[in-house]
Amino acid sequence: MIINTDGKIPIKIWSEEIEEGAMEQIKNVSNLPFGFHHVALMPDNHRGYGCPIGTVFASNNVIIPNLIGVDIGCGMCAVKTSLTEISTETLKKIMGEIRTAVPVGFGHQKEKQDESLMPFSNSKNANAKIISQEYENARGQIGTLGGGNHFIEIQKGSDGHIWIMIHSGSRNLGLKVASYYNKEAIKLNEKWRTTVPKEQELAFLPLGEKLADDYIQEMEYCVAFALANRKLMMDNIINIVGQATVSGEVGLKVSFDPMINIAHNYARMENHFGKNVMVHRKGATLATADTIGIVPGSQGTRSYIVKGKGNAESFNSCSHGAGRKMGRRQATRELNLEEEQKKLADIGVIHGIRNIKDLDEAPGAYKPIEEVMANQKDLVDIQVSLTPLAVIKG
Repeated sequence: MIINTDGKIPIKIWSEEIEEGAMEQIKNVSNLPFGFHHVALMPDNHRGYGCPIGTVFASNNVIIPNLIGVDIGCGMCAVKTSLTEISTETLKKIMGEIRTAVPVGFGHQKEKQDESLMPFSNSKNANAKIISQEYENARGQIGTLGGGNHFIEIQKGSDGHIWIMIHSGSRNLGLKVASYYNKEAIKLNEKWRTTVPKEQELAFLPLGEKLADDYIQEMEYCVAFALANRKLMMDNIINIVGQATVSGEVGLKVSFDPMINIAHNYARMENHFGKNVMVHRKGATLATADTIGIVPGSQGTRSYIVKGKGNAESFNSCSHGAGRKMGRRQATRELNLEEEQKKLADIGVIHGIRNIKDLDEAPGAYKPIEEVMANQKDLVDIQVSLTPLAVIKG
C-alpha cells in the first residue's frame, strides 16, 4: 500500500503504478470537504467519470452519484457444479444454447418477464420517479447480459470442479437512475455555489434531503434488480447445463451449489473508525472478514473466488476485477487481432474475439490479474482459482 498525503485526507493506494488521469481524479476526491478519514484506491484502478474505477470513499452527510456510477449494482455471481470434466462438443452446445436463451449487448427479451422475477413491490412507489417510469421496460431487460465488459464464462476450478460465472448489472434502469440524480445534483450544487468545481464531476446530494432519500431508494432498487437480473440468467444457464450434460455426457446428472453473489457500484451506511459514514464503492467489492467474493480476470485469464480479510484500511473492500490498462478505442487501435486470438487459442478457450472491434475486451487491454491479486494479498485470501474454458462477451 502506498500513501499519498497531498489532499485534505490521505489516499491509500493498493498498486505500484497509477495512470496520470486516475491520479488527478483521486486527488480531487481526497480534497472534497466532506471526506472521512482517508480514500482507498484498489489495485485494478483506472480513470472513470468523476473518480477512478476502484475508488472506495467514505463521506460525512452526503451521497455522490458519480462515485457510484451508471451501472448501479453491477456485480458478479458464480455457481460451482458437481461436474469435474466437460467435453469440447458439449461445451460448444452449451454456449450455443446460452446465446439463444440470454440476450446480449443491446438485446432485450422478446416478451416482458413475469413480475414475480422483479425485486420487491415498492418499485412503483411515488417517490421512485425513475423506477416507476422505467419499470415496464425493465421487465424486458431482466435476464439479459448487456454489453461492454459483461460476460458469461464456463470455467475449471483449482478444486477440480466446473464453474459458471456471470458479470452483469442493472442495464438501462441503473443508467437512467444515475443520470437523472447526477443532473439534479449538478443543478443543486450550482444553485448553492458549492466549492466543488463542476468540471470535477463530483456533484453531491445532502443526506436527509428528499432528493438524496429518493436517490438512495432508487439506487437500492437498482442493486436488487441487478441481482435479480444475474439470478435469472444463472437459472437459465443452469437449466441449459443440466440438460446438455444429461444428453451429451453419457447421462450425467449435475448438481449445483448455492450461487455466490457480490456487487460493486453502490453506497451504503457503514461504521468505520468509530463513525457511521456513507461508503461509496465504485468498481470495488465488499471484503469484510469471511465475506466470499469474486475477482474476475480478463477474457482468457484466471478468475478467483476469494474470502475477505476485513482490512480496515480499505474500508473492508477489495478490487472488482483486473482493471483496464487501455481505453476501448486505444485497444482497438493498438492491439493486434491475430496475436490476441492466438493467446486465447493457445490455452484452448472458446472465445468471442472475432474482429478488430472486439479488441476492446481482449486480454491485452487489461492489467495482469496475477499482479492485481498480489497487490491485494492483505485484503483477500484466494479460495479457488478458475481457468476459463469458454466465454460469451456482451
